[in-house]
Amino acid sequence: MAELTSDEIQEKLRGLIRSVPDFPKPGIMFRDITTLLENPEGFQLCVDLLLQRYDPSCLDVVVGIESRGFVFAAPLALALKKPFVMMRKPKKLPGKTIGVDFKLEYASDRLEMHEGSIAPGSRVLIIDDLLATGGTLGAACKLTEMAGGTVHECACVAELPELKGKERLG
Repeated sequence: MAELTSDEIQEKLRGLIRSVPDFPKPGIMFRDITTLLENPEGFQLCVDLLLQRYDPSCLDVVVGIESRGFVFAAPLALALKKPFVMMRKPKKLPGKTIGVDFKLEYASDRLEMHEGSIAPGSRVLIIDDLLATGGTLGAACKLTEMAGGTVHECACVAELPELKGKERLG
């Protein structure tokens, strides 16, 4: 079988992510990555596509955002031979934490990580499953900077472009 181009891989991955209308509430189009994860070839293609993008010499840490970001960030960190850091919802980490509060469209939330997980000066790749409004990803960037790290890049498996998260993040 001929090798797929990056665009062909992205199209294949889009086809493996199910859209569920009116979930979890009316008017929301939910992007369900479980259908991608249930397909070993697709999941591997997704991780490989991310892996091709990053030079390990340019990164010090890979961050995954709770919880579905963990699914993609952990295998990527292993393949890049870099530490994997979890950014979690409040009170889910047992050690001393630092955190940041942030607003979503109709609610507020908080992300936390263990103090010292990102050393000052670290170059950080932040991974999540979905970019919607950019609120959670923006908070992860802020938390990285609070720890003294520098955001190298943020990557998401899927995007809801109509919510303009990429524009909000700059």
